[in-house]
Amino acid sequence: MIRTALLSLLVALTAGPAVAASGAQANGPAEEKPAPMRQNPLLTPSELPYEAPPFDTIEDADFKPAFEAGMKQQIEEIDAIAHDPAPPTFENTLVALEKSGQLLTRVNLAFNALSGANTNPTLQELQEEVAPKLAAHHDAIFLNDKLFERIETLYEKRESLELDHESQRLLDYYHQEFVLAGAELSPADKAKLRKLNEEEATLSAKFTNELLAATKAGALVVSDEAELAGLSASDVAAAKQAAEARGLEDRWVISLQNTTQQPELQSLENRATRETLYEHSWVRTERGDENDTRGEVQRLAKIRAEKASLLGYPSYAAWNLVDQMAKTPRAVQTFLAKLVPPATAKARSEAADIQALIDRSDESGSAFELQPWDWNFYAEKVRKARYDLDESEIKPYFELDHVLHDGVFYAANKLYGLTFKERHDLPVYQEDVRVYEVFEQDGSPLGLFYTDYFKRDNKSGGAWMDNLVNQSKLLGTKPVIYNVCNFTKPAPGEPALLSYDDVTTMFHEFGHALHGIFASQEYPSLSGTVVARDFVEFPSQCNEHWVLDPAILTHYALHYETGEPMPEALVEKIKKASKFNQGYLLTELLEAADLDMGWHVLPANAPEQDVDAFERATLEKDQLFLAQVPPRYRSSYFLHIWANGYAAGYYAYLWTEMLSDDAFQWFEDHGGLTRANGQRFRDLVLSRGNTEDYGEMFRSFRGSDPSIEPMLKARGLE
Repeated sequence: MIRTALLSLLVALTAGPAVAASGAQANGPAEEKPAPMRQNPLLTPSELPYEAPPFDTIEDADFKPAFEAGMKQQIEEIDAIAHDPAPPTFENTLVALEKSGQLLTRVNLAFNALSGANTNPTLQELQEEVAPKLAAHHDAIFLNDKLFERIETLYEKRESLELDHESQRLLDYYHQEFVLAGAELSPADKAKLRKLNEEEATLSAKFTNELLAATKAGALVVSDEAELAGLSASDVAAAKQAAEARGLEDRWVISLQNTTQQPELQSLENRATRETLYEHSWVRTERGDENDTRGEVQRLAKIRAEKASLLGYPSYAAWNLVDQMAKTPRAVQTFLAKLVPPATAKARSEAADIQALIDRSDESGSAFELQPWDWNFYAEKVRKARYDLDESEIKPYFELDHVLHDGVFYAANKLYGLTFKERHDLPVYQEDVRVYEVFEQDGSPLGLFYTDYFKRDNKSGGAWMDNLVNQSKLLGTKPVIYNVCNFTKPAPGEPALLSYDDVTTMFHEFGHALHGIFASQEYPSLSGTVVARDFVEFPSQCNEHWVLDPAILTHYALHYETGEPMPEALVEKIKKASKFNQGYLLTELLEAADLDMGWHVLPANAPEQDVDAFERATLEKDQLFLAQVPPRYRSSYFLHIWANGYAAGYYAYLWTEMLSDDAFQWFEDHGGLTRANGQRFRDLVLSRGNTEDYGEMFRSFRGSDPSIEPMLKARGLE
């Protein structure tokens, strides 16, 4: 996942140098010389390599004044552009815009990292306070009449400007962004839009903090270790450590991840424990307490529909999809509808197989009906029986460091010639974070890559990639990228052993990192991963395909104790089992995508919805309600769409799966894992940022429009 900053558009508007207040003191008697005043490290560009954030000197209290200074400085820069007496030119308007707001961008990127991966009450409070201010700041730029007048003038004579390709793309981009932001509205409607934007930003920040608190509070606390029967010794030790971190003696804690289903449900033998853990996940944000998010969900959906109506669109989805690859809600709904029949039919078949196993294995004569909290446990039994595959057999071969260095990095070397060197001289925001410098094949430096892999109570759920420094030739900056995951941290002295899904997540997020690392744009607004939601997951999902490539797998899948490679028989089991349970997995994704679109195609005149009733009615209407297959995210804890920029865009994971599976078919047809193939993908996709039409970019690599058939084949649903 790409995690959206507090204000993504402002992150794109990067900037000129900031001026910090001096801390120098007048000279006086030596014995009376006061201590030098501490300077806010956020107010000046970092002097570290690649302008990496100086996390060792940044304090929580630095952010608020830095945000204020950054917004003030950028407004002054914008006013200077808008009121420039000289006729508008590409240089004095658009290039000047690209250079504006550098201080604010620097502050926002650092804050975004901490508020997502290492937050605390001070940062959470500031997040809610600053969100509406940033929304108002955004509107002060994109609803500036004088500024839009200059951009409109340039746009109207664009054919005569003789701009290079990327510069023309930048002009088109800005014109579209201003129009979509409401630049053509009347003054009265602009005032209404400003209020809606501020309220939306406030509620999104509040939703994020409520969800984090609810997820922490929803953890399952166990007082009898027997209730954890089925978990591995390392998982039990990790649960013990999690309890101790909360100050709980003689307890075990299973923390929740962001999805409905929890990893431990696959192994827990005690059905009552499974049900309790599942219920903790299912109702985490619906307990009627201060962390119940349903009020925010209702209002956010209403606000977005009203915004779209003001801007002349029938729904938020119609407005939001204008600059996406899919273009319209109808295109998205048509795409999803093609997947529903094969997915749900397969899921029902899988449910029948699991129910049959439950009936056969029941010895008490009181067989039960399959429930969501049973699915993963018994599906694992079916998988073991059918493929003789046990997750506990796999994990010893997937030790985190081996996967990272000898798998993820190794694949990047074989495809793109990259090498990596760990650096211990750069400050990090948490002790688990590690930093690597990335080099081209010829040894020239490309950027920095940070990893933050372990679950913490003060970290948002899920996995994502983001920038700490954006790439731009105009600004002379190279990319500084980070990946965040939520893997279970092992007990001290124990190895970090990963599931197959965890390994896939590492490759996925590093695919995003490659997209950012290979950015090669002049302008920051078009750089790297600043692309459409239904294109941005394409590189990351394509990178997942190398997980099981023989040349890669044999290099990293080594037993953590013996160093022996994974037996070929076990590899074959994994491959054969890779299509197992795909009906369930695709259906839970389709349900989430359907809920997202359902909320965001609501018209402005629709009343506020009862969240749970709307959820069920939407799934039933689109033939996606399966009692035993819950959506991957319920509406009330769907962080992607209420706070992380995926509103009317969660379908993008499936859309880009279509792109990536079809593109990988090209790799297979042309020799697979070769340096030449990697370079071609880099040249035509990974290094292009938002400088091309997405359909044209895909066709230039694949040679045709995307086909859904490779996706269905990959999931065993053809």
